[in-house]
Amino acid sequence: MHSPSHWPARLAMLTGLAAAAMPATAQDALRARSLAATCANCHGTTGQAVGDMKSLAGMPAGKLLAMVEDFKSGAQPATVMHQIAKGYTAEQLELIAGHFAAQQPKP
Repeated sequence: MHSPSHWPARLAMLTGLAAAAMPATAQDALRARSLAATCANCHGTTGQAVGDMKSLAGMPAGKLLAMVEDFKSGAQPATVMHQIAKGYTAEQLELIAGHFAAQQPKP
């Protein structure tokens, strides 16, 4: 029997093995959801923002990527979005955009 102090290491190993066994699309979906979680403070947990903030749920991925590129380049003024956008790779931004595109917009 393993001592409780070894459980975190064993859990991490098993989690890693389970993730490696997932199909790439499931891994990508989990990764996209995790990356998109950083947007929740302003854009809502599923991209359905409250108040004046822009909702991202259901927005076509290409449109979202174009908007983020405008923030990155400075073509679109922002308070913090230009800095946030520069912190992601193109692959990460594609995952995030796909995640929000798959969400149901508010009716």
